Amino acid sequence: MTGPVFYPWSAQEEIDPVRVAGGAGSWFWDEQGNRWLDLHAQMGNLHLGHQHPALVAALREQAGRMCTIAPSFAVDVRDEAARAIVEVAPGDLETVLFTTGGAEAVEHAVRMARVVTGRPKVLAAYRSYHGATAGALALTGDPRRWPVDTASGGAVHFTGPYPYRSEFHAENAAQEGERALEHLRRLVGYEGPDTIAAILVEPVVGSNGVLVPPDGYLAGVRRLCDEHGILLIADEVMTGFGRCGRWFAGDLWDVVPDLMTFAKGVNSGYVPVGGVLLSRAVAAHFAHRRYPGGLTYSGHPLACASIVAALRVLREENLVDRAAALGRDVVGPALAELAERHPVVGDVRGVGLAWAVELVRDRATREPLAPYAAPGTLAPEMAAVLAACKRQGVWPLAAGNRLHLFPPLTITAEELTAGIAGIDRALTEVSEL
Repeated sequence: MTGPVFYPWSAQEEIDPVRVAGGAGSWFWDEQGNRWLDLHAQMGNLHLGHQHPALVAALREQAGRMCTIAPSFAVDVRDEAARAIVEVAPGDLETVLFTTGGAEAVEHAVRMARVVTGRPKVLAAYRSYHGATAGALALTGDPRRWPVDTASGGAVHFTGPYPYRSEFHAENAAQEGERALEHLRRLVGYEGPDTIAAILVEPVVGSNGVLVPPDGYLAGVRRLCDEHGILLIADEVMTGFGRCGRWFAGDLWDVVPDLMTFAKGVNSGYVPVGGVLLSRAVAAHFAHRRYPGGLTYSGHPLACASIVAALRVLREENLVDRAAALGRDVVGPALAELAERHPVVGDVRGVGLAWAVELVRDRATREPLAPYAAPGTLAPEMAAVLAACKRQGVWPLAAGNRLHLFPPLTITAEELTAGIAGIDRALTEVSEL
């Protein structure tokens, strides 16, 4: 019988969620004492791991001073959080609108783009996820959109680069980037550049496969936008604040968007928060024009206090550079060795501490182990792989035919090595069934 809690993305009477009793660092455990290495940092948001003392202390201190205040008032902690974000943001992204999560951030970034340009359409990739609110879900390309898709909202989808499964018959990554750009350019022409407000991209695609674009692709999208007066929106909800070994994934290619959405890593998810970074030009548009939007909990003091604390830890512990080094020196080599041992592994890819292991039935044909599907909808084969991982004490994310690794940035090299060894044993276990 369905209980009092309604669980998202689930058929309520077909789930049996693990009842978590606690967590610390890179680990969490249930009421029976079973422990798992959190290789996906919950929703990819626990950059600083479970129960980081600096964030817990910041929340306690702020709660003692001021728990909440309306967003129309100026508050020191809100100003401090915005300044801390702007200090690490690229280019002239100098102003922050706070939201309560990533989906709302996308909604407001798109609204700003439409208001500024006076145009209705937004282009987004098929292999993308931008949130579960109506507008963000319409822009999402993956199957989570299908059950409630109204084919409206001004969303137009395109195909982004995916070298391992090229839809452009590319022979290498460079060719894939060039052909994907040409496809996007043609689509802009078909739709009419003067009708397009923005192109929305995940600089590194997150839950749809950890797709790292070929060099030059994002710069090409930036040039295309500039050519037609289209705003570039970077969705950095999954990738921002060190996940990819730079403060933002777009920094890997020195591409600065006009609007950037963020959430998750900005405060490790300790309090719901997100936001939009506005370029100088976009912010100037609203200098003497009223912005048509707002949220009751925009810039919530508790959330802002956790942002200030989280960004201080990321800086002081040099976790952004450390994520790059762990990806390069630990995760990449270990996953490459894993792939050599297991024919079911078709591809491993990633950057920093964002990685995917793509599983196939046949390496030659690249037939996926499981069909294309939204995260949370697991085929039996992938359910078996995830169950084996859990038995080995590791908890990655299973999505479609892939395992995703987005561990806390505070994870140790030893924990990473042990975690990948757990996945190795799990794949062996499943292959022997």
